[in-house]
Amino acid sequence: MEEKLKQEPANCLKAVLFGPESTWKTTLAERLAKHYETAWVPEYMRDYLQRKWDKEKKTCEPQDLVPIAKGQMKRENKQAKIADKILFCDTDLLELKVYSEAYYHGYCNPWLLKAALNNWYDIYFLTNIDNQWIPDDLRDKPDDREGMFKKFKSTLQLNRRPYITLTGNENERFETAVSAIDELLKREK
Repeated sequence: MEEKLKQEPANCLKAVLFGPESTWKTTLAERLAKHYETAWVPEYMRDYLQRKWDKEKKTCEPQDLVPIAKGQMKRENKQAKIADKILFCDTDLLELKVYSEAYYHGYCNPWLLKAALNNWYDIYFLTNIDNQWIPDDLRDKPDDREGMFKKFKSTLQLNRRPYITLTGNENERFETAVSAIDELLKREK
């Protein structure tokens, strides 16, 4: 199982959109990939849990986390092979760790925890909560956005991950991310 949670070597930079629900992570990941004419990794957790909700009307349970993590890494490793210079990931295993601990009283599966801490990305874009929360079948924390944002931020800080906070409207977030990515790409030349 451990192998299925590992990043495979890649010849590109990797950026993660990271933060609480309903903060434009998917929109930004897709938009940034289009801007840089490269690949992006959709969030596997959302697809997995939407299927579960549609079939069973059930939300995430602890036993769902490892299959979600495997699906996320399978997508990431596949897209990393076709990415040009940079890959945009709509979430990563570290985000899954944050949600696991938030929902399951501090618990995170040891395999997931190890992989989350071992996988590495060149930059994280921490998405702030200064936008409107939009409900859907899976979102359930409209009243704890600040608490969740603090969990995401402290996780990046405690694990010494390079990050930039994206604030403002969608265009402001996009422009901030583009500036940071352009700088990263310059350093890679």
